[in-house]
Amino acid sequence: MDKTTVYLNSLFLSNNLPVTDKRKELFEAFAGDEHNRELVNIILQNQKKMVTDWKIKNRIEDIKQQPFMIPNATVGKAYTAVIDFEKNNWTDFSFYQLDHLDAVGGINYDRDSKTISGIPENSGEYKLSLKYRLSEEPEGSELHEKIIPFIINPDPKSLWKNIPSDQADEYWKEDTTTASGRIANKHIVVASKRGRSHANAGSFRDDDFAFTDLGNTGWSIVVVADGAGSAKISRQGSRLACEYIIDHFKNVLSGEMHRKLESLILSNQAESNDAIKKELNLCIYNLIGGGAKRVHDRLLDFATAKGYTITDLNSTFIFTLFKPFDFGTAVLSFGVGDCPIAVIPKDFSEVKLMNWLDVGEFGGGTRFITTTEIFSSPKFASRINFKVFPDFLYMFLMTDGIYDPKFVVEANLEKVEKWKEFVEDLKGNNDAGTAVELSATNEHIEQQLSDWMDFWSPGNHDDRTLAIVF
Repeated sequence: MDKTTVYLNSLFLSNNLPVTDKRKELFEAFAGDEHNRELVNIILQNQKKMVTDWKIKNRIEDIKQQPFMIPNATVGKAYTAVIDFEKNNWTDFSFYQLDHLDAVGGINYDRDSKTISGIPENSGEYKLSLKYRLSEEPEGSELHEKIIPFIINPDPKSLWKNIPSDQADEYWKEDTTTASGRIANKHIVVASKRGRSHANAGSFRDDDFAFTDLGNTGWSIVVVADGAGSAKISRQGSRLACEYIIDHFKNVLSGEMHRKLESLILSNQAESNDAIKKELNLCIYNLIGGGAKRVHDRLLDFATAKGYTITDLNSTFIFTLFKPFDFGTAVLSFGVGDCPIAVIPKDFSEVKLMNWLDVGEFGGGTRFITTTEIFSSPKFASRINFKVFPDFLYMFLMTDGIYDPKFVVEANLEKVEKWKEFVEDLKGNNDAGTAVELSATNEHIEQQLSDWMDFWSPGNHDDRTLAIVF
């Protein structure tokens, strides 16, 4: 049978229209009709194209997620590094080019030998751009990009300066700050410190955090924010975002909203059904989403009053509200940007991510609490999460200054073994042997966490903020 007959047989059979012997002659005529044959041909071509397109998208995503870093170089010393296309499974490139080497100075790329060589003239962290097209794609189609980190530094630890930030600045904040204490029925420790890249330039810490118990409601809040380095006063944006969300919940959780939320949580726990779940989800959406929108609006008001644009305050923004009940701990969360929230249950059998990250292939994927369009996006509701834990061992909120070096890629955040490695790292299983004793009686816990956050990771020198509820 030819392809038209095979396809039509399969199509009719799947639609409960088998071709009987009595209809065989009619079917053959139908299958032989030129119009029908052309329709089938178009369908088969489209199916083939969709399969090819999906294979290409999968391949591009694989390349995007594939870890790859060329060896570090040293200023003034001869350097050679081969990009092994076969070893990295990049033999299906029909075209490629390597850009941005000129920024280094003294370094060239030879296509024949696939070798980067020369004597580097400038130190720093560079992002080489490997632009490529796959062999299955048509000639002239848009190139894809993989960013390749390239570090040139004669002495990674000694060359970094620690220039104090300007305390006379209107929006100055401490270069390093820590806090700890009791929160709900748990304890918390937080440290936030200026990244080496900021310290080296004498610029400001853009991260911020806050936490508190919300009066006698039994609810507590932890919030972490990471101001965008490219924004003029993002350090103020992150600080205000933390202040504003706490102010908001101190107000809205003091009245009817508080009673309604708890009544629905208790009802859902006692007798969950679709109607209760729907009402609870709507309540949480209004509470958490409304809080996030209120922060955005107040940041806009601040920017307008001070003569800035709201983007001058750009900041990622994550927070959790939680309260212990007899049946467990209720945790509500919100997240925008690339800072994760994770809860580890008592038995450490899994990890529960309480938010998803805004990440983009070309570094433009990050969104901020100041990004107006997030509130009208169909995905806005998915930024809000709710879960009841029988109890939890740890709750972590962190900025990308911790996430990037310790987890490297977003997919690792879902792996419980990576979190176990992270906890062991905190306990001292690291190159420096720096440990944090997560104990409520540890008088040195803040300093220990601050010291631990001085870990060395090539290419990762952003501000670092880590909050641990334990």
